[in-house]
Amino acid sequence: MITKRVLADGSTRITFSVEDPRPVSVVGDFNGWDPMAHPLVRRSNGRRSVAVVLAPGTSVRFRYLADGGEYYDDPHADGMEPNTVGGSDCVVFAVATGPGGR
Repeated sequence: MITKRVLADGSTRITFSVEDPRPVSVVGDFNGWDPMAHPLVRRSNGRRSVAVVLAPGTSVRFRYLADGGEYYDDPHADGMEPNTVGGSDCVVFAVATGPGGR
């Protein structure tokens, strides 16, 4: 699941959340596809989540990477785009804001 919240400076906080008992990371073009950069933290409700902040109007490509090397998609992504290895990546867009953060 993906949730978005616009911050006071106009940036967007994107929270990535999954129900998976295994360790999971979100990997994407925003973190060099590095599985150590954004591991999802296990919460008291059993979900795992992590948040990143994006500049207004930007987008990122991502996938989840579970322990054991399994990549998977988020059905709540804003879209899917083909990647360079014959598969596809999820895409999420930051909220575009106008002057004054509106």
